Amino acid sequence: MPLSFSLRPAATALSVLCITAPAYGLADHLTVFATSSLTDAGTALADAWETETGHNATFSFAGSSALSRQIQLGAPADIFISASTDWMDALDASGDLRAGTRRDILGNTLVLVANGNEAAALTIDETLDLAGMLGNERLAMALVDAVPAGIYGKAALTSLGLWESVEPLVAQSDNVRSAFAFVAQNEAPLGIVYATDAMASDTVSIIGVFPEGSHDPIVYPAAITAQSTSPVAAEFLEFLTSETARDIWERYGFSVLE
Repeated sequence: MPLSFSLRPAATALSVLCITAPAYGLADHLTVFATSSLTDAGTALADAWETETGHNATFSFAGSSALSRQIQLGAPADIFISASTDWMDALDASGDLRAGTRRDILGNTLVLVANGNEAAALTIDETLDLAGMLGNERLAMALVDAVPAGIYGKAALTSLGLWESVEPLVAQSDNVRSAFAFVAQNEAPLGIVYATDAMASDTVSIIGVFPEGSHDPIVYPAAITAQSTSPVAAEFLEFLTSETARDIWERYGFSVLE
């Protein structure tokens, strides 16, 4: 039976960014639940939203699965941005999305990363001896049965015939940013994350890109929740695909789908 490893950083899996703004009143405030891979871009987006509109946004970042479940349990989110269509589908099925507001806004790329900024590049295909590269060390991944980056990663390794040999060496974390942190802190030599996680790092190298056909396309849908009472939720949803937002998304490495 494969062993199960769990590495958890000192920080909690759920981080909350509160953007301080003048007291415009509740009518000008909204809460955004966003997948953890959007942490850096989302922070910049919240600042730009406040500057451009005068409205205040509070972002909460975590794994898409955790956020989806929190919304189903009544968490006061106005907007949900997921790294997986599956978790948005779950909210749609449970009646937790406002009808007609869902849209696919972003794309991303799945990569293999290594600790250090001079790691040699390689080709990821059926001939890659990933288990041999790891030896007795661990491959950092987000939860492979719940978190989108982990699900995409497991699907890619399975399609390439590598999952069976690597599975006993996988160290799973609550979200993709935590998996990336394990590699950045040299707690794991290799990890599977999004390209956007590694772009700004000087302690981690992207050593390979997973073939597009090895996993489903990485799509980030966004929608207004059914329980939202913010009158600026629709305005913010439109802002996500504005020219201002597009510049921010592309600066952080995302592809814009609209």
